[in-house]
Amino acid sequence: MKSMTGYGRAVAAVGNYTLTVQVSSVNRKTLDLAIRLPDKWDSLEAAVGEQVRRVALRGRISVTAELTGAPGANVATWDDAEISATLDRLAALASLRGVTFEPTAELLWSVASGQRKAAVIPTAEAGAAALSEAVGEALKAFVAMRTQEGSALLKDFLARLQILQEHVAAVAARAPGVTAGYREQLLQKLRQAGLELNVEDERVLKEVALFADRCDVTEELTRLRSHLDQFEKLLKSDGEIGRKSEFILQEIGREVNTIGSKANDLTISRAVIELKNELERIREQIANVE
Repeated sequence: MKSMTGYGRAVAAVGNYTLTVQVSSVNRKTLDLAIRLPDKWDSLEAAVGEQVRRVALRGRISVTAELTGAPGANVATWDDAEISATLDRLAALASLRGVTFEPTAELLWSVASGQRKAAVIPTAEAGAAALSEAVGEALKAFVAMRTQEGSALLKDFLARLQILQEHVAAVAARAPGVTAGYREQLLQKLRQAGLELNVEDERVLKEVALFADRCDVTEELTRLRSHLDQFEKLLKSDGEIGRKSEFILQEIGREVNTIGSKANDLTISRAVIELKNELERIREQIANVE
């Protein structure tokens, strides 16, 4: 089992630059990729997406790659000779026009800034191998974190599953006595109303039989146990779990609701409430599972 929350980071060298890759994810029902690469590296986006898809099935996953240079490596530079030549041309033009030419610090900065050369960023071709390596390393840490959190979630799910099974067992133990309890209540009400009917009276037997049929939850309990077994097997399996679990939890909830509406018994109703509470807690957590 893997969580959909994870983070990984890795670095690699590209010439005089350092490439930093970060991978992070949050919950999402489908796989949603957001990839941000250095300028003019867009051609590498498809390869990065393929690397992510090999290790992740669901989640909003962000991959960010940034280039930072060694001291001075990514600082824009200028050519002293070109600046001097520009100043000489300005001086000659001033002399031709009979204007006194006295360069100031402001003029020198303006000329230098105008001719400054931008730092040369590595091309996509030059950075492709380093990017692939860094993404791979970041994804390893990313998957390790998802797996670790997934193990914690699995432990929690199994504990809550045990609670569900205990409540189901309590319902199964109580269910056979519901009809007998109803028969006693019915006879007591009849006696209070001054109607002394024998327990074997056809009318009493018919009413009890109808009640027994209405409140019988045998089939629901059988299906509920089956769903719980399927849920446990799914939790312990490999691959995608989250979406399949959501369907099974929906079916478990359906059976629990039916039992609650049919049982007509206080003890069973209390157990149903506890079952619903645990199911809701599991649903909230299953949203974090891949």
